[in-house]
Amino acid sequence: MSKVIVICNQKGGVGKTTSAINIAVFLAVAGKKVLLIDLDPQANATSGIGLNKHSILKSTYHVLLEELDIKDILQSTNIPNLFIAPSNLDLTGAEVELVGSLGREYRLKRALEKIRPEFDFIIIDSPPSLGLLTINGLCAADSVIIPVQCEYYALEGLTQLNNTVRLVRDNINPSLVIEGVLLTMADYRTNLTKEVIQEARNHFKDKVYKTVIPRNIRLTEAPSFGKPIFLYDKDSLGAQKYEELCREILGLPLSSSAVKAEGES
Repeated sequence: MSKVIVICNQKGGVGKTTSAINIAVFLAVAGKKVLLIDLDPQANATSGIGLNKHSILKSTYHVLLEELDIKDILQSTNIPNLFIAPSNLDLTGAEVELVGSLGREYRLKRALEKIRPEFDFIIIDSPPSLGLLTINGLCAADSVIIPVQCEYYALEGLTQLNNTVRLVRDNINPSLVIEGVLLTMADYRTNLTKEVIQEARNHFKDKVYKTVIPRNIRLTEAPSFGKPIFLYDKDSLGAQKYEELCREILGLPLSSSAVKAEGES
């Protein structure tokens, strides 16, 4: 049975989609069979993995409306072992169309039941909101990874997200846990980055991943070429950090250089 992880933060611009794509990619590179699910109407995970989001005819929209089985929308990618359930702009209307539907929070969970045994990991990229699409992701998931930008006000809003996770756990998904807090866009030249990292570790303790994702120009460029960082520049610092993060997720020891960097931060 696969592990289902939703990447979630209602705040935009925190590296959520970048993290969803590259976590999925590096888990696949590590030999795991992985499904990336794009639940964001912006479809950035779809385009970032190399598909033309404007030509997608079968998407997660059709799955949530129960018009198609999820198997009918899956597409392969340029990464062996990695598949994607793509999104498109149709998904924008899903929340309105589902508003009166019975059990609307469980649509994705029910869709995944048939295919969970076929994958080792299912990674869900949710939209930057706490609406019905995100709730579907949280309901379907075993755990949630929260990306947090290393900037001012970064930790604001996490109380609301924590409350949402707790409400989902109390009412519709009692097994949901916080997988980890991922610090992103770190710039070690500033004191602010160090302060945010320290504050996050003080607040979330061992839930904060040792790996911190830095600001990296290659990570920023990769989506515009429709490539994950592994295909765009696998020797870049951004690629190295996402590889280290996946080692943490898999419970593998970090490299000696990563351990040294963690001690310095």
